[in-house]
Amino acid sequence: MTRRPGDPWPHPPELPRPVIMEQFWADAVFLHWRIPASAAARFLPPGTVPDEIDGSSWVGLIGFRMVGAGLGRGLPAPYFGSFAEINVRLYSREQDGTRGVVFVTLDASRLAVVLAARAGGIPYVWSRCRPLSAGGMPASYGYDVARYRGQASSRFAVEPDLARTADDTVSLELTARFGLHSTFGARTLYIPNTHTPWPLHPAKETELDDGLLRAAGFSVDGPPDSVLFSPGVRTQFGKPRVVPGQTPSGFRRAGR
Repeated sequence: MTRRPGDPWPHPPELPRPVIMEQFWADAVFLHWRIPASAAARFLPPGTVPDEIDGSSWVGLIGFRMVGAGLGRGLPAPYFGSFAEINVRLYSREQDGTRGVVFVTLDASRLAVVLAARAGGIPYVWSRCRPLSAGGMPASYGYDVARYRGQASSRFAVEPDLARTADDTVSLELTARFGLHSTFGARTLYIPNTHTPWPLHPAKETELDDGLLRAAGFSVDGPPDSVLFSPGVRTQFGKPRVVPGQTPSGFRRAGR
């Protein structure tokens, strides 16, 4: 990623064609905690290492509303293309410096979407997911999720400061990510995506009762180190590629 002169937003690389999927992410809530690199490394696929931001690795609990997802640049899939999603994610880097995210879990309420994504190596979990929002001033946004199996659940909400913009380096590097690393079969794939700069605001956590991080294997103490909100952005995903190499010996992948 590069930055234009005078513009704090990273400039996304050109998206490899063809476009394989287009979707809109709405009412995105980002909660992040600092964690040791060793805690992140065991979840990362071969060929990647933890990407450190401001001197540490991070784990994120993110909720948003998927709106109008569809294959290619065609029409959004009715019903199945819109749902709430809550994910637990880490930050990864390849040996050539390419940066991405790694989804440890993704909870969604559309069973067909969950089954299709799991067949493609994306760790979706079928859950009851619903957005929490309250009008007025200040407005509040959040998500409630309960898994149908395993009994893990989370409920969190924030009040964004819509009069301010979050354009510091840490906030941007945690949210302006233009690809994901995933394991499919015996191979690690990099799936690129692109989007324009989205409105990003600092926020205040108003509710947090989380079990998804614990269920995923993370132990965090205290409130999040970063709390952010965005009303959303439209994004596109491009052609995946195979990531070369294996995980360096300094990091151990979880035996899962």
